[in-house]
Amino acid sequence: MSSPSRATRQNNVLHETAPAKVNLTLCVLGRRRDGYHNIESLVAFAQTCDRLSFIPGGVLKLEVHGPKGRATGPLAENLVMKTARLLASEIEGLTLGRFTLTKNLPVAAGLGGGSADAAAALRLLARANRLRCNDARILKVARRIGSDVPVCLDPRARLMRGTGEILSGSVRISKLAIVLVNSGVALATKDVFARHDRQVSRGQAKRAARTAAVPRKSAALVEWLVARGNDLEPAAISLAPSIATMLATLRNTFGCRLARMSGSGATCFGLFASSRAAAAAARKIKAANPRWWVRASVLS
Repeated sequence: MSSPSRATRQNNVLHETAPAKVNLTLCVLGRRRDGYHNIESLVAFAQTCDRLSFIPGGVLKLEVHGPKGRATGPLAENLVMKTARLLASEIEGLTLGRFTLTKNLPVAAGLGGGSADAAAALRLLARANRLRCNDARILKVARRIGSDVPVCLDPRARLMRGTGEILSGSVRISKLAIVLVNSGVALATKDVFARHDRQVSRGQAKRAARTAAVPRKSAALVEWLVARGNDLEPAAISLAPSIATMLATLRNTFGCRLARMSGSGATCFGLFASSRAAAAAARKIKAANPRWWVRASVLS
């Protein structure tokens, strides 16, 4: 199965896409002594993406453009910059250069946008420095930057476990037509997990993983997904009630086979039978909610 990431070279400029990560399922297995949580999640990647380009050579710089560029915050704190600086501290003489980020994905949205950008930066730096993406130093930096970065480094559908550092091999699934919806409310992952911890009782805090073979064909896969869920939805809805509104909107849209929140929120998604049906649903939802970020895409 080909990766949703697309790498190209034009003259001396290197290009990568940073596809949106969608948590099709998310089971919280319990809080660890270090404060983090063990999870099990089936993730896949959408064609909807940020775009990152890189010109090797010279001092490290970053420019940010795009419809969501203003929401990314100070350049020095951007995960692309943090990633490049951290990798440079691991590899003496690392060639750096100028990054340009086109930010299309909403931030703090449960789509792993910042992590996808960091992973794309690692892929670009690896290419510019003739390194393999499975180089131990690159993997080390990916884990240190964030729990979602390792799965975004090679963006293919797979199961995440632990805090995100334990990854299965790529999972072969049928392409799924999807509509992504975000009302503009940002949610911090730590806040959602904290609310989840307060909502569950001690007897519910630790759960067994529901590991099972992931079906490849579309109908069986949707049925498999329906039997699972996202354990963070109740906590996220209590912090951002608009999530419940988005889920209801998707479920009431003709042709929606499944509606769910992605990650820790606040983006929700609906699965549809075809790209044509997803596009029609996206148009209808956008017309009724013009301030929402709505995208029809394909998931694989």
